[in-house]
Amino acid sequence: MIMQNYPSRPSQIVKNWWIHRELIKEFSKREILIRYRGSVLGLMWSFFNPLFMLSIYTFIFSEVFKARWNEISQTKTEFALLLFIGLLVFNLISECLIRAPTIITSNINYVKRVIFPLDILPVAIMIAALFHGLISLFIWVIAYSILIGMPQVTILYLPLVITPYILFILGLSWILASLGVFLRDVSQFIGMMLNVLLFISPIFYPITAIPEKYRFIFQLNPLTLVIDQARLVMYWGSQPDFLSVLVLFLFSLSIYYLGFVWFQKTRKGFSDVL
Repeated sequence: MIMQNYPSRPSQIVKNWWIHRELIKEFSKREILIRYRGSVLGLMWSFFNPLFMLSIYTFIFSEVFKARWNEISQTKTEFALLLFIGLLVFNLISECLIRAPTIITSNINYVKRVIFPLDILPVAIMIAALFHGLISLFIWVIAYSILIGMPQVTILYLPLVITPYILFILGLSWILASLGVFLRDVSQFIGMMLNVLLFISPIFYPITAIPEKYRFIFQLNPLTLVIDQARLVMYWGSQPDFLSVLVLFLFSLSIYYLGFVWFQKTRKGFSDVL
């Protein structure tokens, strides 16, 4: 049996995306539509879900708990809006990683096709997650405009903050997609770890609320930097910490490339296992 050689050079990633751009588009569309297949409202749920959650958070934290983000905060809705930013960032990685371990095993028919670019499947999941994330961002902007006023112009820095994060998630998705073929327990493990990640990320609290002696542990979490920088540019009206974003970009780029290499090297064994 002749083993297919799958290139893993950095240039190959971009080349694959360009060559298979129409395929990526179709699979992304399928990932977006499949969530609401058979429902009456269809894609409208993409608007209703974040709108409903934002309304609940605003009521619970501002009216029930009387929560404030810091001692000098006087805005009732501040906690809910800051919390929602954290959830926007978390949901992006959650949607991708929860699907990644089963994306190959749920598309076995494509594994048998030697020429099919399996590496685009995690990319399609990412694009679908970004689509839902953009809708949630739109809801947040509308809520901010109604409750506080015009959004800060620094929100235009958001792509600069999110781009390294996207690379990081894609790298992990390729790794998990591969591992999910050989180890079926990966899905259960990721579900458990995402629950842990939800609470060790500064989503429901600012990083300053963590005792200083434990704070460095939380700062090792890449989501901490992304969430903090997203809040800076979206809510606080400040520029991002460009040095921190650069460090995150270099780290994410390494995970992105290592994930692609791992996927290309291990995919030779997919057909044998499946």
